[in-house]
Amino acid sequence: MSFPAWISIVVSLSILAVLLLRRDVPADLVFLSGLVVITLLGIIPPSEALAGFANPAVITIGALFVVAAGLRETGVLDWFGNLLLGPAKTTGQALLRLSGALVGSSAFINNTAVVAMFVPIVLEWCRKRGIAASKLMIPVSFLTILGGTCSLIGTSANLVANGLTREERLKAETDGLYTPEFRAELHDMTLFEIGRVGLPVALLGGTFLLTFGRRLLPDRTDLLERLDDECREYLVEMLVEPGCRLVGQTVEAAGLRHLRGLFLIEIQRKGQILAPAAPGDVVYAGDHLVFTGVVGTIVDLVKIPGLVPVTGRQRRSKSDQAERHLSEAVISKSSPLVGRTVRGSNFRRRYGAAVVAVHRNGERLTCKVGDIRLEPGDTLLLQTQPEFSSQFRNSPDFYLVAAVEGSQPRRHHRAWLALTLLAGLVLWINATGWLPLTGRLAGFGSVPIAAVAVAVLMVATRCLRAAQARAAVNIQVLLTIAAALGLGQALTDSGAADAVAQVLVRTVGTDHPYLLLIVLYLLTMCFTELITNAATVAILIPLGIAMASTAACSPRPFIMAIALAASLSFLTPFGYQTNLMVMGPGGYVPRDFLRVGLPLSIVVTAASLLLIPHVWPLR
Repeated sequence: MSFPAWISIVVSLSILAVLLLRRDVPADLVFLSGLVVITLLGIIPPSEALAGFANPAVITIGALFVVAAGLRETGVLDWFGNLLLGPAKTTGQALLRLSGALVGSSAFINNTAVVAMFVPIVLEWCRKRGIAASKLMIPVSFLTILGGTCSLIGTSANLVANGLTREERLKAETDGLYTPEFRAELHDMTLFEIGRVGLPVALLGGTFLLTFGRRLLPDRTDLLERLDDECREYLVEMLVEPGCRLVGQTVEAAGLRHLRGLFLIEIQRKGQILAPAAPGDVVYAGDHLVFTGVVGTIVDLVKIPGLVPVTGRQRRSKSDQAERHLSEAVISKSSPLVGRTVRGSNFRRRYGAAVVAVHRNGERLTCKVGDIRLEPGDTLLLQTQPEFSSQFRNSPDFYLVAAVEGSQPRRHHRAWLALTLLAGLVLWINATGWLPLTGRLAGFGSVPIAAVAVAVLMVATRCLRAAQARAAVNIQVLLTIAAALGLGQALTDSGAADAVAQVLVRTVGTDHPYLLLIVLYLLTMCFTELITNAATVAILIPLGIAMASTAACSPRPFIMAIALAASLSFLTPFGYQTNLMVMGPGGYVPRDFLRVGLPLSIVVTAASLLLIPHVWPLR
């Protein structure tokens, strides 16, 4: 191998070593450092080093983050979560319902975005049922990973693999590389091509999780006990508006009977009080539901369409309601509110906010909010404008002012619009395979343009604000992928990928292409447990194509093997970002992933290696 090839390999192995040995170092920083090193050493020119930042896959992934945020902010996923998990009473029932939903949704939405949306839904259900989240968090990640292998847009690895395959084809056509038949196999993936193997593998993996896998999950109930011990309890009154999904349901059927951290004390109806609220009591429009509970579950109540806090004033318009947040403020000794009742304090005129509930040193305040006489140290739960926290953070009237995380009301009135945009995106991407790549209609045949267009429409139609769209884009993920693409280009241009391919082919032999496929699949599995799946694909796709060319095989099964193996990462929490996302909420340690993920990996690996050569023949 040439000197540039050795440098490319050394830099790539160094990146793997740093990520393996130093978990505290950000992955994007490590990959960017490696990209800078190989560029400064002249392995690749700056134009190729920076090309990854404009890669279509990177643009598509960034746009999909915004689309997913639009679905979250309009309450589409809240509604879907209640519809999905509302009737479930056990972890087995919940897991069965989650399986189809997670696999189906992650086939069309980026895996990271799906997990980000479903984690709060599952945590809410666990709180209501008093079930440890550790029984469901790993399956949420694993089922999402399995679903991502069913379509082109399900995971960033598929998009990166497709983009690199297209680039290799264009380069081969320009330079006259490979045979015409070989170049023909480097065509773009259709929306469901990878699903021909991904779907059976997902069904098999899901069946394993529903049966044997669920028995291997830990039971971390101590997290629930800590949650109850650490949270402040409020008394809050909620108004049931016409059109609320709770109208006409009994307390039991509406899921209000066994809420974790929240208790329905009474129902106030036209001057009458139903106390204590019985499981068979029916909820009607205009009812005032009085709850006592922790702030986290009160936030969940506020997100139910048509259930609004009673703050002593007529309900605002839908657009204004969407701009309201929950904040907490602790009254100081010098505050003019001390000694006044909430109703007599003119709180709304003074601060532009409304008092939803009051907490006082663990004491349960049973009178109406408006009649509570405020004292120093009282913690107020407030409905405020977004700028309330910054405006009054230094006010002498309060010891402390802080926004309640995740409390912004959903834009429920735009939910159908967000759903329509999502359906349009899926249809558009599916149609790109039949649209021309050149000419006036070339823009309609581009997956990145489709994703960006729908992301822009999400903001333009006010499904979410521009600031929310910017915050939804995971910059760390995009930087890691872009830098990894540059490293992959260095391995190709320096001849390192071709040299490694020749070594593997000579070791295994060209007479055994299936064994070559197995070696490449297992190599990809090892890489993806150490670095991100998209980075693994960026590094190994050029290697896989070179191996296929050297062994006189079709490149298609090698490309698909890399895309599948890079996504099916179950052994460690560090191999796939969704595993990291559920590690904290589930209270897991790394060995929990190995205990469940090792047998699952064996199952899906065996299935993948049996199906790939049948779907995409090696020769």
